[in-house]
Amino acid sequence: MFLRKYHKEIIFLLDLTLTSTVFFFLFFILPEAVLVKLSFTALLPVFLLYIICDMIAHRFFKTYESLWRYAKSKEYLTLFFDRLTGFFIFSITYKFLLPLKVSLVQIFSSYGISLLAMFVIRLGYRQFREHGQNGCKPNSNLVAILGAGEAGVRLLEALNNNPNSNYEIICFIDDSIEKIGKVIHGVEVKGPISDIADILSKIPIKEIIFAIPSATALRKKEILELCSKQECRVRILPGALSLLQNENLKNPWNTIRDIQIEELLGREQIVFEDEAVKSFLSGKVILVTGGGGSIGSELCRQIAKAEPKQLIILDIYENNAYEIQQELFQIYRMTLDVKIEIASIRDFHKINYLFRLYRPAIVFHAAAHKHVPLMEDCPEEAVKNNILGTYHVVKAADTYQVEKFVLISTDKAVNPTNVMGASKRFCEMLLQSMKGISKTEFVAVRFGNVLGSNGSVIPLFQKQIAAGGPVTITDKRIVRYFMTITEAAQLVLQAGSMASSSEIYILDMGQPVKILDLAENLIRLSGYVPYTEIPIIESGLRPGEKLYEELLTKSEELIATSNHKIFIERQKNISHKELIDKLELLQSALLEKSNSSIKTTLKEVVPTYCDPEEVNQGIEQ
Repeated sequence: MFLRKYHKEIIFLLDLTLTSTVFFFLFFILPEAVLVKLSFTALLPVFLLYIICDMIAHRFFKTYESLWRYAKSKEYLTLFFDRLTGFFIFSITYKFLLPLKVSLVQIFSSYGISLLAMFVIRLGYRQFREHGQNGCKPNSNLVAILGAGEAGVRLLEALNNNPNSNYEIICFIDDSIEKIGKVIHGVEVKGPISDIADILSKIPIKEIIFAIPSATALRKKEILELCSKQECRVRILPGALSLLQNENLKNPWNTIRDIQIEELLGREQIVFEDEAVKSFLSGKVILVTGGGGSIGSELCRQIAKAEPKQLIILDIYENNAYEIQQELFQIYRMTLDVKIEIASIRDFHKINYLFRLYRPAIVFHAAAHKHVPLMEDCPEEAVKNNILGTYHVVKAADTYQVEKFVLISTDKAVNPTNVMGASKRFCEMLLQSMKGISKTEFVAVRFGNVLGSNGSVIPLFQKQIAAGGPVTITDKRIVRYFMTITEAAQLVLQAGSMASSSEIYILDMGQPVKILDLAENLIRLSGYVPYTEIPIIESGLRPGEKLYEELLTKSEELIATSNHKIFIERQKNISHKELIDKLELLQSALLEKSNSSIKTTLKEVVPTYCDPEEVNQGIEQ
């Protein structure tokens, strides 16, 4: 503790002792080098001026402010110019201040020899820290760093400067021909990355750290898939670019995290233009139903950035609403007017009252039941909440002349095979029926599974892996579309800002992903072997579940928009009277209190609703 507190003073005293020894050594031990013979008393003023000139240079260059265990070429150059400046100050001042003259050759030799000794001591100190204290530990984690660029080298240096680390870097793995076979700080660079299986077969690596900030999303996916086939844990350095920009970041190992599943999707995260969205939202009263949920809360975060006049968050679950309220308050304090309303969209009178009270200009409708198996068991709740609740919000939006109403829909609404999907398809039809009869523009936004949202499959897999397995999937043939929560929220806002009415917007989400592949990759990247260390079990398709999801009813019914990632699906018109007749049929079915009756009626009012067996048959085994 004492050494750490006074490390600058201790290093200065050591350098002073070294400098003094060299100075007097040259004048007394090597008399043949002395051109002017001086007694100790006569030599003392020369020595004092020598030290004062040194201290002036130290002060100017802040030589002792550096921590030498983190020293690089900059610190060594600073020390060099420090000593050189001290010599020049002495050579200028000694003629005027000293009655006796000494040879500048002697003084220059003293500076040079002491500088060389300082370099040797500092380099020796670093070597001791890197190799003496960080020698091979019996229980250390043997690590390979993917990427021998500056990010990877920073990781190695941070480890070498941490004597308490339990990691040992065995090798770098890189594609650069110039680096392969070379050694960086005593660690060999192997490669190329495509040979990682052969490289790791000869080394007992326990962990791989991905540190390639320049890799594209597709290249990252390719590399991570190669890594996932190795029997070791894979982690990644987030914000590697910020690591390169932050010279003072001393321990980047603290920022290493596990692989996030979106990094295995193989596409760049889609980012939409902000200007159109900001002008669409700025200065307006905005209502978000289901504002405390995964999508709803992210919508609130994005909307808050656009400086709305007022943001109303409506949710039936007060804990979620409270959390997003506190989060926004911490960021915006008094600059954002946020109102929380705890209410159910099933309550028509409360919904009507809130619309009359706040007069929102824009409504984002995210409130819904979304769990497929639960809605199969409770179809009455899906009809009451998803369908009738949406009808209440739509009717209030029409009555109070909301400018824009945006419905959050799902790919499960396309040729639905379950109650939840059928209920969301009915909501899309409800919006279509408002075309031409309302001043409000009604649009729906349809997307696939949202990574990290409440109830999504990825967090479930991660919990199962952390618990030691097994990982359960319903069927090894299932494929799904995926997007991030941020992408989903931005899609909703971007689509809402487009000038149209009664349209269904969809996002180009790339290729669908096989759930089995996701499970296997997550297990491997967590450092386990699928089927051996972590079993994967098929539990069978759940009620209403189909093997694949679709974003389009028919692929040819597609209209391009100004954004090349967003499309409009052309739909047949449905009259409002026809929709109301269908709604009355559902309300009659609810009175029967029969799940089978409700499902039968749903198939009647949603023509594309069919049993999952009808679409699952014919899928390749």
